[in-house]
Amino acid sequence: MTSLPHLTYVAAEQKSAEVTDWAARVGWLVGLALFVALIYWLMREGWKWRGTLQGDLPELLAAPDEPGEARLTMSGRYHGSTTAGQWLDRIVAHGLGTRSRVELTLTDAGLDVVRPGAADFYVPLEALREARLDKGIAGKVLTEGGLLVVTWEHGGKLLDSGFRSDRAAEHNEWVRTLNQMINKTTETEGAR
Repeated sequence: MTSLPHLTYVAAEQKSAEVTDWAARVGWLVGLALFVALIYWLMREGWKWRGTLQGDLPELLAAPDEPGEARLTMSGRYHGSTTAGQWLDRIVAHGLGTRSRVELTLTDAGLDVVRPGAADFYVPLEALREARLDKGIAGKVLTEGGLLVVTWEHGGKLLDSGFRSDRAAEHNEWVRTLNQMINKTTETEGAR
């Protein structure tokens, strides 16, 4: 049996847990919030700076009043535009860098890109250069062939725009039809 004075001595030696230093904890949280805000601000300024550098790109075209009968339509996502052949060089001027939902309509006159919540634009048939399936574009990487990439010319600059249909099986038909229309236009212009 243990003696009672020994138990009293052990109990007296134990200390209670230290009280949390709330001022230090709040200071760290405020510091972290300021750091995150600084990073966000720097990213935003970089985006605006990139738009300024691309200021030589002319305004986007609006769809004509009578574009003609739709050959193909597609609902899906617009993932952005880049300089053609450079899948990481995002174009942000005139809202081309803004991801959004998209409704594509292909007519004999060109490609109408309607983006709810972002700037719509129109690509005349003469400006279309190529359509292909790819796996990525500035900030979006998918499985092989998961992205419809349309190459077009605007203001003397070749651009790639990436689209993904809600029904990916449509991509092949879009590539085939767009390339047929582009080749027909090229042959017609060459015969003149």
